[in-house]
Amino acid sequence: MTVEIQSLAIAEVKLIRSPKFGDHRGFFSETWNKRALLEGGLELDFVQDNHSFSAATGTVRGLHFQIPPRAQAKLVRVVRGAIFDVAVDIRDNSPTYGQHVNAMISAETGSQLLVPAGFAHGFMTLEENTEVLYKVTDYYAPDCDRGILWSDPDLGIEWPLRRASAVLSDKDSRYPRLRDLTDVCSEARV
Repeated sequence: MTVEIQSLAIAEVKLIRSPKFGDHRGFFSETWNKRALLEGGLELDFVQDNHSFSAATGTVRGLHFQIPPRAQAKLVRVVRGAIFDVAVDIRDNSPTYGQHVNAMISAETGSQLLVPAGFAHGFMTLEENTEVLYKVTDYYAPDCDRGILWSDPDLGIEWPLRRASAVLSDKDSRYPRLRDLTDVCSEARV
């Protein structure tokens, strides 16, 4: 089974495509194969799987990250619906600090986004009843949990749906802008 690994504009963020095999019953796809990713140069030790359900189109989750020593890489896939997925580089010594990449991820395509540690991650749902599964390389640690305001104008993220119609948690709507996180982001070295 051949896995396609494509680097995005920030090379550490990867779009991963696994083949789907279909017939009259439906399809089969291998969504995680450690050996195939090792052969592609990706060595990851996932310790937890997470599942989110968003009822409304335009639901925003993020931009989330954990600081060291509990920084997380994430492998994100959609099992129902579609999302606009975003990764923001928060590595303070990176030439792409504060820049972002995005990808449309959907259940139909089966593509996955690998978001390395040192990046803030978030998404906006493009369909009702969207379900997202993602693997992480460290356990949830509330004391290391941080976030950046999803609509921070300095990031220049062009969300596909109007900001006024975004559905957010109270927590996500109160995150600070990236420029106000200088001391926290300096801890985000990986």
